[in-house]
Amino acid sequence: MQFPRHYARLGGLVAILCAPILAAPAFAQQGERPPQAVTVVTLEPSEVTLTSTLPGRVAASRVAEVRPQVSGIITERLFEEGKPVGQGTPLYQIDAASYEAQKAAAEAALAQAQATLTSAEREASRQQELRSRAVSSQQSLDDALANRDVAAAAVKVAEANLLSANIDLDRTTIRAPIDGTTGLSQATEGALVTSGQATALTVIRRLDPVYVDVTESAAEILRWRREGASVEDDSAVVTLRLADGVIYDKSGRLSAAEPYVDEQTGTILLRLEFPNPDGFLLPGMYVQVELPQANVSDAILAPQEGVSRDRRGRPVAMVVTPDNVVETRELTIQRDQGAYWVVSEGLKAGDRIIVEGLQKIATGMTVAPQERAAPAGGQATD
Repeated sequence: MQFPRHYARLGGLVAILCAPILAAPAFAQQGERPPQAVTVVTLEPSEVTLTSTLPGRVAASRVAEVRPQVSGIITERLFEEGKPVGQGTPLYQIDAASYEAQKAAAEAALAQAQATLTSAEREASRQQELRSRAVSSQQSLDDALANRDVAAAAVKVAEANLLSANIDLDRTTIRAPIDGTTGLSQATEGALVTSGQATALTVIRRLDPVYVDVTESAAEILRWRREGASVEDDSAVVTLRLADGVIYDKSGRLSAAEPYVDEQTGTILLRLEFPNPDGFLLPGMYVQVELPQANVSDAILAPQEGVSRDRRGRPVAMVVTPDNVVETRELTIQRDQGAYWVVSEGLKAGDRIIVEGLQKIATGMTVAPQERAAPAGGQATD
């Protein structure tokens, strides 16, 4: 059977028009994008020791400013600057000639007073004997007894003057009041020094152990206590970070806490004690103290690169659900801990938080999560 020629042309036109329609699903399937690849970290609970990093300065555990207690000319310096000295070690010698003369005069005055007392005692004894025989009057006896008592008092005064002269003579040798390391000498031989002068001759510092004084806000101290912190536990181990970022190889402890809040700054002074047998830490050195506050069991540590802020400034994180769909979580952050945030609400164990590819995803998208390789040392918690 033969169709008219115009029907054949019409059939070809219909076939040409329908071809794109029939092929549309195939093109659509070929144009679908695969799920966006993202890198995730699966959260696991861990026990974390919460610490607070506080700046501070090293201070000597004991400091003594050496000053003269008598006046005179320094004749000799008896110590080496910057070297350790023991308590009682001679440091300076002051010209003692005038003080030796004062001692000699005090000794002579004491001998004279003792001679006077001896004479007065003999006279009192004689008057008592005469009075017993009714040869002398009661007035003569009373005068003799009074003279004896005055002579005895004069002896005590002379003894006190001799003691004072001996003390001044001994103080012409200036000695170290404590064990420690001497500083630079502020006086040389031939210098005139006076008793109680304002300028110290040298300063002695005890460098083992040393103190590190830090300040913490009263509000933070209250929060520590509410969380069951061990701020007042002197057995807590304290770590010291030096100015170059290196951790000091010896740990310290909390020595004391000032029971007083500064009205101007609202802070409390904490004193930490560190051993310093090698004299590595010097007074005035800037350091940072990592002070433990509390132990948190089953803590969730979220990598900081996976946490951002929304328009209201609230911390949020993108989490991949079991169906590989992106979900936004609002977080409650307790504090930072190294490269992590300690999260108290918003995340739980087993959640997969997105740490890479955040710029290419949005809430509700289906993604292809890939677990990030663990660091060589495992997850850090400090």
